[in-house]
Amino acid sequence: MKKAPFFIVLIFALFIIGRGGLFVVNEAEQAIVTQFGKPIGDVIFPGLHFKIPFMQKVIRFEHRILKWDGDPNQIPTKDKKFIWVDTTARWKIKDPLTFYKTVATERGAQSRLDDIIDSVVRDAVSGHLLVELVRGSDYVSAEDEHFEVEGQKITKEDLVGREEILAGILEKAKTSTPEYGIELIDVQIKRINYVEQVRTRVYERMINERKKVAAQYRSEGEGEKAEILGQMQRELKEISSEAYRKALEVRGAADAQAAAIYANAYNQDKEFYAFLRTLESYKKAIKENGKLIISTDSDYYRYLKKAQ
Repeated sequence: MKKAPFFIVLIFALFIIGRGGLFVVNEAEQAIVTQFGKPIGDVIFPGLHFKIPFMQKVIRFEHRILKWDGDPNQIPTKDKKFIWVDTTARWKIKDPLTFYKTVATERGAQSRLDDIIDSVVRDAVSGHLLVELVRGSDYVSAEDEHFEVEGQKITKEDLVGREEILAGILEKAKTSTPEYGIELIDVQIKRINYVEQVRTRVYERMINERKKVAAQYRSEGEGEKAEILGQMQRELKEISSEAYRKALEVRGAADAQAAAIYANAYNQDKEFYAFLRTLESYKKAIKENGKLIISTDSDYYRYLKKAQ
């Protein structure tokens, strides 16, 4: 009976030790153990682990890739054009012990990355032309493309693209992050835009250029329109002239054929032909309620006299 309280105390102690001493680190974490605020041991990776209850504490850190977003900055380019640059980056905690000793938390790391990346981006932007910041690797330069900065001519062979600039930014920024236990994976420019004053002038220039191009297109269109209309008029005249010629030919052939028929009919019976033609002329000349005044000895009247 005296041993029962001892077993109860032992079970309770084991429960307290197990609950306070065992801990699990999942696959998305990495951890360190501190004793009275000071790190001890190595970095702890996913799995079941043990610590001394009450004396030791587990500090957990993200093992996944983290995101950094900087504030948009107004930066002048090498060709003196003020632009807003919005940058983002991806990073991860590479050395949790160093990370804990230098910046302690993710918020502290974000603050250090603000200083490092903003400084490197500012140097890179101010050291390159705007066209270099916006052109990609597939950009094809014009044959006569060149730029001038402070009287110095810069040809297309001297220019680099956005990818090369970002690679240089990443390379330079990465040299300052290991001392904080941080690995910088990549840096990207999310957005580049003119400041408001410059943007207004750029829009005006773009509008004027579009108007100039539109005027050129309209001029070329009017020229093509005049050419098409001229060609159409020529073709219309040719068609009309050809149709008129064919009509004259057909009419001439018909008149000749009619004359031949009339001549043939006249030669078969001249008197009958003359009588028939005279009757046709009576029909055309004498209308209803019309009057015909001729002399009695007129040849035009002789068939009427015979009929009487």
